[in-house]
Amino acid sequence: MERKKNRTLWTLFTSMLYISAFTFGGGFVIVTFMKRKFVDELHWLSENEMLDMTALAQSSPGPIAVNAAILVGWKTAGFAGMAAAVLGTVLPPMIILSIVSVFYQLFAENRYVALVLRGMQSGVAAVILDASVSLGLNVLKDRQGVHLAVMLAAFAATFFFRINVVWIILCAAAVGVVMAWVQRKGGVKA
Repeated sequence: MERKKNRTLWTLFTSMLYISAFTFGGGFVIVTFMKRKFVDELHWLSENEMLDMTALAQSSPGPIAVNAAILVGWKTAGFAGMAAAVLGTVLPPMIILSIVSVFYQLFAENRYVALVLRGMQSGVAAVILDASVSLGLNVLKDRQGVHLAVMLAAFAATFFFRINVVWIILCAAAVGVVMAWVQRKGGVKA
């Protein structure tokens, strides 16, 4: 039993270390790779659990990658899993930023480094698009009208009306609270 838990903790740590070290583009990119690892490959989480964790990670204060690591680690192995996942997530950026800070002047003035980083932007955009489409298709598969309406309203509010994302998250959270309250009171499925 202890051996299995240690193996789970090691897998959490090394998976998050690898994902964090080799992904560029922020939290949504890391969440996409977390989904591939923990949902598709290891089957530790369901698609819906990952979707819920992504929403919680995004709406909580702090970096989305760390928030998602906290949730995935806690769900899979409790407090120790949370610690292992967070440590694996924060070590690569800390090491990279420490190195960059020492050699900042060289990196800032290097034309080739600037070109490489600019090229990575297109890859980041593709990964974020993949995550959005994948998670959006899950909402469409569920065929729950309220979820679809919230998704479309959030898109319209952001894209057409340029409403701050904080307000969109708060409104979506309010809809979720109302839905949970209605389901609890009347047993109605949204």
